[in-house]
Amino acid sequence: MEGVRWAFRCGSWSPTRAEWLLAARCVQREEKERIGQFVFAKDAKSAMAGRLLIRKLVSEKMGIVWDQIRLERTARGKPVVANPIADAGHQRWSFNVSHQGDYAVLAAAPGLQVGTDIMKTTRPGAASIPEFFRLMSRQFTEHEWKTIRATGSEWEQLHMFYRHWALKESFIKAIGTGLGFDLQRIDFHISPMLIQKGEVYSETRMHLDGEEEEDWIFEECLLDQHHHVAVALGPGGPAGEREHRQPGLSASLPLRFTVLSFSELVAGAVPLSEEDPAYWESFQKKQEAPKRQTAQS
Repeated sequence: MEGVRWAFRCGSWSPTRAEWLLAARCVQREEKERIGQFVFAKDAKSAMAGRLLIRKLVSEKMGIVWDQIRLERTARGKPVVANPIADAGHQRWSFNVSHQGDYAVLAAAPGLQVGTDIMKTTRPGAASIPEFFRLMSRQFTEHEWKTIRATGSEWEQLHMFYRHWALKESFIKAIGTGLGFDLQRIDFHISPMLIQKGEVYSETRMHLDGEEEEDWIFEECLLDQHHHVAVALGPGGPAGEREHRQPGLSASLPLRFTVLSFSELVAGAVPLSEEDPAYWESFQKKQEAPKRQTAQS
């Protein structure tokens, strides 16, 4: 199965003036303005990387020239391509972006519903891990909590918690229902229990309302020891049409994420506007992240 898995490490990106101003020129004006409103540099960098990842995908895979790409947002805030696909040789791709911790990631595929989520395993701020789990008790099923608590040490339990969370979010983002979906309806059966960096796994199964969903595949991987990524792949394209199970979906080899450099991220980019020196000056004044988050990183 054809597809794309890209990641960009925002956490270690300290953009130069030239890089930040080039990035700002290569996204739409309203997105540039929205990114500029973030209080913290970490959030601005993640959002910028996400927009560039989407434009790179649309340019390279959907055959739309970079400076002609028009991205809009659905009522739920999900980015969509507004351009008509005139060339019959180019399929409509479903794509999803997530950013959390030190990375922004994009997963995409033609003819499928796609959702992705990345979670960084960090200790909860004010609460102990048992108290944190108590506060989050309604987010997972009894089976899922049994899996989480059987993992081992508190840190291992926390890692398994975020692994489940990424899986749930990837599915919710794929179907596009937003916050109103009852997470108790979905029950993940994790396999294998331990995953290793550099490998991609697709054995985990999802039960929806008590029945196993054979039409859905979940890819899981670790970008590093702290960052877990889940990709949900289901029948039906971006328009959400329900289709028959695609032959070979379950048999396809899961795809590894390619971590892009900044030069790779903007390869083929075409500026949409003139350089704006004030945008760099504003970015320089931003604190990198809230102090509590910085202490945990």
